[in-house]
Formats: sequence, C-alpha cells, structure tokens
Amino acid sequence: MTATTPISRRTLLTLLAGAGAATLAGCDPTRAAAPAVAIPDALLVDVDGAVGVLRGTDRRTIPHAVATADGLAVYATAPTGPDTAFWRVHTGTGDSSPRVTLPGRWLPQAVSATGTLVALTPGRSAVTDGRPAGREVTPVLVADVTGVRHRLELRGNFVPEAFTADLGGLFVLEWLPATAPDRYRVRLVDLATRAPGPLSTRTKTPIPPGAEEEMRGDGRQAVLAPDRTTLYTLYTHQPDHRHTRDLVSGRPGNAHAFVHTLSLGERWAYCIDLPHPFGEAPARGHAMAISPDGGRLFVTDITSGAVAEISTVDLTVVRTVTRAAGAGTAHATTDGRSLFVGAGTTVRSLDLAALDGAAGWPVREPVTGLVPSPDGSRLYVGQRDAVSWHDPATGRELGRVAVPGLVAVRGLAGNG
Repeated sequence: MTATTPISRRTLLTLLAGAGAATLAGCDPTRAAAPAVAIPDALLVDVDGAVGVLRGTDRRTIPHAVATADGLAVYATAPTGPDTAFWRVHTGTGDSSPRVTLPGRWLPQAVSATGTLVALTPGRSAVTDGRPAGREVTPVLVADVTGVRHRLELRGNFVPEAFTADLGGLFVLEWLPATAPDRYRVRLVDLATRAPGPLSTRTKTPIPPGAEEEMRGDGRQAVLAPDRTTLYTLYTHQPDHRHTRDLVSGRPGNAHAFVHTLSLGERWAYCIDLPHPFGEAPARGHAMAISPDGGRLFVTDITSGAVAEISTVDLTVVRTVTRAAGAGTAHATTDGRSLFVGAGTTVRSLDLAALDGAAGWPVREPVTGLVPSPDGSRLYVGQRDAVSWHDPATGRELGRVAVPGLVAVRGLAGNG
C-alpha cells in the first residue's frame, strides 16, 4: 500500500553514456565505448527517472517505465502527439513488442504479478511515494501489449497498487478526503463493474461498513512473495491506528508499525503488528526482505538495531533481536542463508539461524540497494553513481562499475 520503492522516478530519460554505455531512449539504443569491467549478472536499477538494465558491458535506460516482478520485462510509454505509445521490452534480449497507441497521456503505475497487465494513470504517484495531489476523479487505464483492456473513471482520489491473481480486480489506495487527502484505505476495484469496494478479512468474510482501516502513516516498502500470491507492505508511524479487527471488536488499537499482508488470490488483507521500537524512528531507517522460499519475512529498524522475523504462514512475529544500530536509509535482502542490511556506508551480514553475525564491512558511498547473485556468490551494492559487488562472507570488493545517475539497485534482470 511497495515498498518501495517509491517506485517520482521513471519520468524522463537520463544518460549512462558517461560510463561507456548503450542508452536506450524509447528502446532505440545508441552505443558508445564499453566500460572495461563487465557486471557478472544482469541487474535492474533506477536511474534518475528511468528504469536501467545493466548487462555485462551494456547499459540501457528506458524512460517512463515499470518492470515486472520477475525482472524479465519492462513496460514503457512515450508521448506520441496527444496520445501515448505503449510497449514491452524483454530485458534479456532487448527485443520490443510492437508499439500500440493509447488515447491520451499515460504513465505506467503497476504491473500484474503475471507480468501481462499494466495499470496506467495520467501522472506518476506510487503507493510508497507519499500523499498525492488532491483530485475528485482518477482516470485509470488497464492495458496489455494488444492495447486497452479497461478504462476506469474512479470517483475519488485513487492510486493503483496491484492486480488480483485472476486479473479481474485492481487493488488501489483511496485517499481521503479526495481533494485534500490526509489518510487512505485499501480498496478493490472490480474491473467488470468498474466499482471500488472493501476487501475481505483473513477469514474471507466481507469487511462490514465502517470497519475499513484508514491510515495516516508512511508506506515504506513493498515486497512480493516469491510465488507472487501475496504482497507485503511495511508501514510506519501509525499512532493510535486501529486495524479492521480492532474496529470490529471495539478494541482501541495503537500500532506504530505493521506489515500489511494482501492476498492477491483470495482478496483478503491482514496487518501484522510490529513491536516497539518499530515505527518510532524515521521511516527511511526501516527495511524489509523475504526469504527465497517465501516462508520468512524480516524487518529491520537500523536506528534502534531491532530485527523482527515474521512467519508468513502464521502471520505472526516469531522473534525479535537487537543488533548493532546505524544511521541513514536502510536496505535489506537475503539469500536464504544470511540477512544483509545496509545503511550509510556499512553493510552487515546476519546468519538467519541466530540473526547474529560478524561486524559490518564498509563500502565507499552510501548504500542505495542490495541484491544477491542467483548463486549467492556475490552481493551487489548500489551506491552513489556506481554498483559494486562483494564477497558476501567477507565483504571484499570483487568489482565496481560507474553508473551515472544511479538512484537504486532493484533486482535481477532477465538472462536472455
């Protein structure tokens, strides 16, 4: 309601040619001298308003774009007269689908977990980007590579978040009041009827009128489960917040931070409360990562050093520990053996069995993302205008390439 990554970016093309890059402007590459060092694995990055694909010595940027959850494709748009060209790029090969024309001006906002449907809005406003501008009506276009599938005119102020697993619905944040928003709630738009309505509870019963949660906090980060059936979003700064279960039961409720769990298949939502001190420190000091098997979710608050492990089966916090504190914007990832947490110019590795480990190791610039290689032999670290990769056991830098304009390292791209 992410996660992430605030995902205000992707609005204009910026150049990577200063690093010896091939820049893909609307997916028509121009090539310059290749850098001396090749990146061992293909990466997806954010580069000053664009999605970047780093592969070997090749650098490509795609403006006005959003990537699929598996990193295999990027959907892009470009103005064409009063309308919008829309197409899909395969990140492994660079091949593009034929461009289709969408009536009006649109930017991609959310992609289905299947990677086939895209929700577009006239302006960019991601779930974790903060409060949108006031508006009374929100146009939303749902499209695939063949063209428009649905056109919605939603009365109110909405931000698309995710599609249901059967592609029949679109989860959205509804901001209230519409013209001067200060809080929001999660709703489900039926694409057949075009009507927004409440979700179900975890017991699959409809949420009764007046019991929909309204939130005022910060959506920090969203993580999709490996099987792509559940979306977890970390929220902080929710003083006196009351969940649906509190509203139904009459309990007061006072959650400062929680993980909003959204079932894309069964269309229910449930919030996992995080204990003190989560939510007390700045939102940017919090980060979340999910294990490769999807069974465990880890949340860290770098300011206090707190780490919580959540069972995604029981939807409960099973343990919390306190480790070394830090400062800065937190990032987290796991390869199934270790939990890596980066903030400032330090990366720490915690063994998952005990959530304990050795002292952190330094990097040259503040961390802007962590991604493990598929075989676990490398940890990629995004930094200011560069990506480095390290031995995850020792932190020794194995390689580094310049990436001018780098904002964040997001994940792995397709392999071909």
